[in-house]
Amino acid sequence: MIVRSVAEMAGSELAGLFVAPPGVGKWKVAAAEVRLRPTQDVSSPAPRTDTLVVRLQLSDYPRQRCWEGGVAAPVRDVAAGEVLFHDLRRDPRLLLDQPYHALHVHIPRAAFEAIAAECNAVPIGDLDYTPGVGLVDPTIAGLGASILANARDGAVHNRLFVDHLILAVATHVATRYGGMVAMSRSARGGLAPWQTRRAKEILAANLDGAVPLTEVARQCGLSVGHFSRSFRRSFGTTPHQWLVQRRLDAAKDLIRSCRMPLSNVALSCGFADQSHLTRVFTREVGASPAAWRREVQQ
Repeated sequence: MIVRSVAEMAGSELAGLFVAPPGVGKWKVAAAEVRLRPTQDVSSPAPRTDTLVVRLQLSDYPRQRCWEGGVAAPVRDVAAGEVLFHDLRRDPRLLLDQPYHALHVHIPRAAFEAIAAECNAVPIGDLDYTPGVGLVDPTIAGLGASILANARDGAVHNRLFVDHLILAVATHVATRYGGMVAMSRSARGGLAPWQTRRAKEILAANLDGAVPLTEVARQCGLSVGHFSRSFRRSFGTTPHQWLVQRRLDAAKDLIRSCRMPLSNVALSCGFADQSHLTRVFTREVGASPAAWRREVQQ
């Protein structure tokens, strides 16, 4: 999953508002923060693909005029924080008569089908939504804010966490708007011993979280959903939480054993910077790294 600005890729004059950024992995799920200046033109057509765009509006867009399948939607205000859906099979268009700022999450049909398979559910059909109508969805709003926060914090240093966020958006959409219902099935066990060793090796060697969850799952011969569930059963925690704990363990070892500056400790242990280390360390340990260093040295 890649989070980047569409405007960076195509310039301020975007050929099509719903052009997807490049995705990673077989599902090609991706997210992009979109900022556009008003042009007074209708957005150009995007390639027709079996893909849903989940749009989280980040600034007010009053009196929106849009079309889907050649049919005009009612003119209405879209407030910041509202969620809209656009089906790329139906040639969505938007009149760009004012500044536009939104987060787009592109979810292809193949991703929804894979999620249904992982949940032992029947694949969803068309979503239940009205074109051009903004919805209040605190779950998507919260997940979108987390995606943006991670993307804006320099490089995407925590790819595992962003992978979980984008997967959570797709699963929520399938459940709430696609009517997906997981069917009961017998519980499966955790990771096999060799999978446990391999997962720990990969994660421990990439404390910065740069390795995507899809790659860790692939190395273990599993889908992302199956790997995440099996990992939790084996370790009692998610891959992201396990990685955070390994970062903290490594930081404690360095703080305890040497006088390395905390800024260097942070970078050595996969944190974005010293403030990131301090924030996570204080939350999990109950004391700041500096205070904890004084205590253990005494």
